[in-house]
Amino acid sequence: MLKDITLGQYFPGDTVVHRLDPRTKLLLVVIYIVGLFNSTGWASYAFVILVTALSMAISKIKPKSALKGLKPLIIIIILTAVLNIFYTDGTPIAEGWIVTWEGIERAVMMSLRIILLIVGTFMLTYTTSPIALTDGLEIMMGPLKKIKIPVHEMSMMMSMALRFIPTLIEETDKIMSAQKARGADFDSGNLFQRAKALLPILVPLFVSAFRRADELAVAMESRCYHGGKGRTRMKQLKMQGIDLWALVLGAAFLAAIFVMKHFGL
Repeated sequence: MLKDITLGQYFPGDTVVHRLDPRTKLLLVVIYIVGLFNSTGWASYAFVILVTALSMAISKIKPKSALKGLKPLIIIIILTAVLNIFYTDGTPIAEGWIVTWEGIERAVMMSLRIILLIVGTFMLTYTTSPIALTDGLEIMMGPLKKIKIPVHEMSMMMSMALRFIPTLIEETDKIMSAQKARGADFDSGNLFQRAKALLPILVPLFVSAFRRADELAVAMESRCYHGGKGRTRMKQLKMQGIDLWALVLGAAFLAAIFVMKHFGL
């Protein structure tokens, strides 16, 4: 299960999506989320699914890799569907039943919304390196520097948090394997017993995380890192024609969603 978490992973490539400016991709993700949450009918959901599939095909991200990230969240998706099925008023599917057709429709839509939200936002980290993502965030939040907000430090922390998610997952998997080799059982018992069995994992995981953070801080200090002041970039970000076309397509996508919403599609 832990190996299925793909948040924070970067898949190098030379596709059109990979070559887009990170600021463009950040704006497109925002547009995608706004469009998704304004989808109200089956036609608009089908349109969002089509756009998501095309984006994955252009970026050459395998659907298996994207859907793998849904496994740890399957319980949340199922719970959301069940709650919508039983707590939505409407026409019962049969006499005496509390399940309604409207509840089933809403459950499917909400489940699709969660799945598309996860897959769509994961595309950002799949196709953007942590360094490029940090630079893009820092430039986009640049105006906040005027009100004394530490933009560079915030961008660096967000990027490093995403970068070390796969590392911590791998560390957790190693600790669990070591504990199982010593006779630990994480699969049997009720919910409270399983939670109690995880305690021997949390302590070494926290120790390892703090040790890794200290080593990273020492490494950054030894390289004379002092925040964003006077910092230069090896690769300067520059918008190109392809970025403008991508933003135009994003605006067209959002406009199409609002049109379909207006007509109830």
